[in-house]
Formats: sequence, C-alpha cells, structure tokens
Amino acid sequence: MWIKQWKRSNFVSHFTEVMRKVYAGAGSMITSLGFTIDENIEHIKTGQTGLKITDDPSLWNKPFPASLIDSGKIKEAFSHISGASEGPFTRLEQMHLVSIQEVLEKSNIDPRDGKTLLILSTTKGNIDLLDPSYPNDFAKDRLYLWKEAAIINDYFHIPNRPLVISNACISGVVGIIVGARLIRSGRYDHIIISGGDILTEFVVSGFMSFQSLSSQPCKPFDADRDGLSLGEGVGTLILSAFHDRLEMEDKIVITGGSSSNDANHISGPSRTGEGLYIAIKNAIQETGLSPQDIDYISAHGTATDYNDEMEAKAIVRAGLQEIPLNSLKGYIGHTLGAAGTIESIVALESMRRNELYKTAGFREHGVSGDIKVINKFEKRNVNRCLKAASGFGGCNAAVVFEKAKVES
Repeated sequence: MWIKQWKRSNFVSHFTEVMRKVYAGAGSMITSLGFTIDENIEHIKTGQTGLKITDDPSLWNKPFPASLIDSGKIKEAFSHISGASEGPFTRLEQMHLVSIQEVLEKSNIDPRDGKTLLILSTTKGNIDLLDPSYPNDFAKDRLYLWKEAAIINDYFHIPNRPLVISNACISGVVGIIVGARLIRSGRYDHIIISGGDILTEFVVSGFMSFQSLSSQPCKPFDADRDGLSLGEGVGTLILSAFHDRLEMEDKIVITGGSSSNDANHISGPSRTGEGLYIAIKNAIQETGLSPQDIDYISAHGTATDYNDEMEAKAIVRAGLQEIPLNSLKGYIGHTLGAAGTIESIVALESMRRNELYKTAGFREHGVSGDIKVINKFEKRNVNRCLKAASGFGGCNAAVVFEKAKVES
C-alpha cells in the first residue's frame, strides 16, 4: 500500500514541478556603481568601472584595486527605511534590508504570507565582526550565517525559517536554482533571494595568499589578464509562481538549472571544464532547448588564467561558442556569494532592455576556446539567457532565463 502511495505522491510532485512556471520578478542591487538597477546599468552601458585603487590599511598593507561601497551611503540609504532604529544592524545586514525593502516595494508580495521564503546566499556573512576594533554591539552568534538570516527574516516578519546557501562563489546562482525548484514543487509561492558579501582583511588576505589578485582592474578573458579583482555588494531577486503579483511588464521564467562538482581541487578549477560543462548541459537539457537557442551568456569570468580558460573550454564543449557572452567582474569586481544574484539581475535587465553590455577590460582574445566575448555595447533581441558560475572546491552552476508569453 505504501509503495502505491509513494508512487502517486511522486507522480503528483513531478507533474506539479513540470507544469508550474517560476517567474523572475523585481530585482535590486547595491554595488560601488550605485544603489539602484538604473544607476548600475547606466554606468555599465557607458563603460564606467567601480574598481578603484584602495590604500585602506584595514583591508591590506599595500594598495590594490577593489570595488568598495561607501559606508556613509549605506547608512544614509538604511536610515530611510521603516524600522531602521530597531537595530543595531551590521553593515552587511543594512545592505540586505535596503535591497529587500526595495524589491518588496516593486512587487505585490506580502512577506508575511505563509508561502513566502527567504534564501540568503553568502560566503562570509558578517565576517567584519571578527575584527577586534569593530564596535562591540553584537552577540557572538551574529557571526553565524544562520543568525544573520534570522535577523533579516524577523525584520520582514517572514513566517518561515530562512534557508542559507553558502556554496563558494556559486551561492547566488544555486539560490536561484533551489528557489525555482521549491516553487515548482508547490511548497512556496514566493521566494526572496538575497545574495551579499563584503570585503575585510580576512577576505582580502585569503585571496592574496593564493596570489590570485590582479595588480590592476581585472580583464576577463583578455590575453593580458593577471588575476581577479574583489568587490562587495548585495543583490536581491524575487521569484514567484504568479506573474500578476510581480507587477513586471515583461515576463521572464526560469526554465532550467543545474549544479555540479568536479572535485578537481580545493581552489583550482578543472583544466578540462568538465564540471561546468555538465552543469551547462543539464541546465539547457532541462529547458528542452538546443544550445543554439541561447541568445546570451552571462559568464563567471573572474580574469584568472585558469578560471577563464576552464570556462571557455566548457562553453565550447557545450556547443555555445557562437553565443555572445560577457563578464561583469571588470565593473564591480568579484562579489563572491552576491555575484550570482547581482549578475543574474543584470542579465534579466539585458533581456528586458534587449541590450548586450561589453566586457570591461577585454581587449585581446586570451583563451584557447573560440568564444564570442562582447567588446562593445549592442542592441539585440535577447529572449533566452544562460547564467554560469564556478567556485572553489570544484563547484559549478548554470541557470536559464527565458521570456515567456503570458496568457491573459
């Protein structure tokens, strides 16, 4: 009897997952380029970068390029949202709260709805609390990622326990994939995905120890690239089963997503691109599309020798070598756990505006794969986009966004 019940339950679950669409709704992003999507896109369109040489001794004992957000502007933006005096809140928490508040104001979703979930994507969370000079206003457990998520969750009175996804630099993309699956399953109707990370001496020293940071603003896929540039930021995206709750003119759905792990090395990417190739192949396969149906790729593109070479190989193996791609790292740096959400939000804007943005820092093709790196701004119909990501420990992820025709 229980076998029949199990089969029926799984059939219903599968049927629901196949039929239920997941719509990508309002987004919000805070980076060194600005505190709104329009600000960020305008700077990207005109080729302005947020990467500047910083000589802040609290981050590192020598000058290096980084994409930093002015703390005074964070406090100013935070002071305007309701409940700001309820704190104290950490610098990163303030950014999350401002970002989430904005997307809620853009949508018709009540966070107190019992079918709403918060997903927090981050690699380090409130890592600045490790600094002994930081104001001692917070309990020791504020360092834990679950505690940061709980603080944000409680602020918006979301009734469900938040989900934390911390999977290196694919955290944001995995958050979108997991969120879409949870909505398809019928467990939730709306999911708020907020990815965020900040820079501290702990973070910078870690990448310095790998000798992976560039001495100049990074140059993804370029022959003259010599390493990555770090950045900080927060990006928030709402997913929903109901397009009419999102108040978005253009309807975009998540049609495929996959993650993989090639277990190649604790920090070094695969030399063959096997893991990323598998993630891309499975994501596209889930959509029922062919590689040629993709219009644009939002690449990971960290500008390290090994990452860009690996990514190019995976893209060629997946049959996507003719699809235009870019990396945003030359504008806002590598924002770690926030990269997947921030870069997906920009990709969604590319689709809504039918625009392709050039890869900042790219001048001369510098990888073995014959990929099509975007080197100038272009107006073009963008109906389907693949967002790819890779990270330490051999993790990889890919998600497909597609414009949808909505029946009235």
